[in-house]
Amino acid sequence: MFRKKKSLWLFLLPGLLGLMVFYVIPFLGGIYFSLTDGSIQNRFVGFANYARIWRNEAFLLGLKNSLELSLISAPIIFVSSFILAVMLRSLKERSILFRNILLMPYLVPSAALLTVWLLLFDYGGPVNRLLDLMGLGRVLWLESSALRAPIVLLYIWKNIGFSIVIFSAALQAVPDAYYEYARLEGAGPIRQETRITLPLIMPTAFLVFVLAWINAFKIFKEVYFIAGAYPWDSIYTLQHFMNNKFANLDYQDVTTAAYSFAVIVFALFGLLYLAKGVRGDER
Repeated sequence: MFRKKKSLWLFLLPGLLGLMVFYVIPFLGGIYFSLTDGSIQNRFVGFANYARIWRNEAFLLGLKNSLELSLISAPIIFVSSFILAVMLRSLKERSILFRNILLMPYLVPSAALLTVWLLLFDYGGPVNRLLDLMGLGRVLWLESSALRAPIVLLYIWKNIGFSIVIFSAALQAVPDAYYEYARLEGAGPIRQETRITLPLIMPTAFLVFVLAWINAFKIFKEVYFIAGAYPWDSIYTLQHFMNNKFANLDYQDVTTAAYSFAVIVFALFGLLYLAKGVRGDER
């Protein structure tokens, strides 16, 4: 057994080296840049950059929008993917086709998805034509602050299939005998899913929510492709702020914003993990 474990490390070593070189070392090295003034002498200034960045209105706007978009999108993905996975479970073997269709947007390049989205939400596109038929009037989706709605819908459409696949794998591990007993006791579908399914797949559900939340922070390239580097205030994200600062070679502002955001994300994930642990202890 010990020899097998030693040989396993040989296979893991290339991936671990790549992780160290391209992720861990740059992450730790960037802390140094966030604590210096960026001059030729590169003087140490402590937390002065952090105090300055937290007074920057563009940074605060990007941080607020990034958190809002994630807090809107992640719960929608979580609830929708769980409901669809439960519905597909009843189809059994016939659900494979539907799962593949739902997963397709996740596999298609973003440029192709954005082309479809631009056509759908164009002023003369199908969405506005439908609104016209309903008597609601057309909306400048792509040229106003209303762009937030198409962006959130695009994120959901792109990522919901991946979450469904993860949920479906977890649902297959739940024994059917539990549901048969629950039906005999008079439990309805909603009670079965909330009292049997969710508690049994809680680790997977937590993983799905974390992945959905992380992916919500990666929505920058879609917004950048549609609205450019300086979009409307409603969709100006923290990635816009960092990208623009990087283009101006303001590395201290980039690293300071990145680590400030990292601390917030780690703190929120820690709270989620603690809440999950408390609920687990109660059960």
